[in-house]
Amino acid sequence: MCRASCFDSWTRLLALARAGEDEPPSGRLSRRGFLAAAATPVLAAACAARALPPPPGPTRDLLETTLSFDLHSHPGLFPSTASDTLAGHRRSAEAGLVKVISLTATSDAPVIARSASGGLRATRQPQPGELYASMWRQMDLLRTWSAGAGMPLVLRAEELGVPASAPVRGILAVEGCDFLEGRVERVQEAFDKGIRSLQLVHYRVNELGDIQTEAPVHGGLTPFGRAAVREMNRLGIVVDVAHATLDVVRGVAETTTQPIILSHSNIQDGSGWARFITVEHARLIARTGGVIGAMPYVRGYRGDYIPAYVDHISRLVEAVGVEHVGIGTDMDGIGPGAIFTSYDRWPSLAQALLDRGYGKEEVAKMLGGNCRRVFEKVGGGVSAAARPRRETV
Repeated sequence: MCRASCFDSWTRLLALARAGEDEPPSGRLSRRGFLAAAATPVLAAACAARALPPPPGPTRDLLETTLSFDLHSHPGLFPSTASDTLAGHRRSAEAGLVKVISLTATSDAPVIARSASGGLRATRQPQPGELYASMWRQMDLLRTWSAGAGMPLVLRAEELGVPASAPVRGILAVEGCDFLEGRVERVQEAFDKGIRSLQLVHYRVNELGDIQTEAPVHGGLTPFGRAAVREMNRLGIVVDVAHATLDVVRGVAETTTQPIILSHSNIQDGSGWARFITVEHARLIARTGGVIGAMPYVRGYRGDYIPAYVDHISRLVEAVGVEHVGIGTDMDGIGPGAIFTSYDRWPSLAQALLDRGYGKEEVAKMLGGNCRRVFEKVGGGVSAAARPRRETV
């Protein structure tokens, strides 16, 4: 695993290659994207020589008996922010004893770009069908890459309980329900094609509700958003409220019959970043029985910085309790500001949590046990074939 200086070097290079670019709607690589993609394997190979020492015996024993679960990641999907291929991340996860990774497509990718201030936002309205087609292109890539990497997909809740010797597995997810385009029957289609978690909104105000980084348009969760949440509950898809405003989360909490997640955020830390949340916001999720995934992000910092990550986790624990905290790395989605950059650092995170004074059972819950509880509760152990289809009204 790289030291902070090594990650600082590739992060700066990728940031330069990415400046002013976004993923082209066609899925083709831009010139800068190509440079970023070409640079990544070279730098990753250089970093690979810096192997981490094996974790101490008790920490390894803990991880071998824990379902370590990353609630949110985009491994290898976007060349301009990727630190490795999906296959490379799978190998790192195996080394770090991570068992399950959420493989996440980004529904609004064709229409978002960085503003002059560096933030992501929608720059235009999509063409009809554009975001639907883009999301499924990304899903096809994730499926192909995961199969090539020997990374099975989790389709049923009971599959989370397989032995520790099982391979690293993936759960398909989508960031932003823009691909629904106001059609609730597409939730069934997503389930039928293996998607098990849907994040309602991302960086575009869509038909479901408002987002944290733009002025409100709907005043919360829309009627269509409520219908989509009810359909996700019926099918056994986990509802993710990351990027949603407090009013949207209130609407979801009032509507859902199942626990929900907020896959990647933190309690506000004084940085003023709009994507962080208040204690009230976090507690709405916890009251559903849900989980907030701590996000490894520090504004203005570059490099691997696990103590700062543990600070984020601890603020969440103080707000909602150990039972409602998980890990959402946003791997290959953060870019500059990421403070956890490879799954082979997972044992160091486990050790840092133990060193902070958390007990082994508490650490096991935060690293994956809580996420497993939510996915098993929502999934209910019912197979896709057994799900009744929604009646047309």
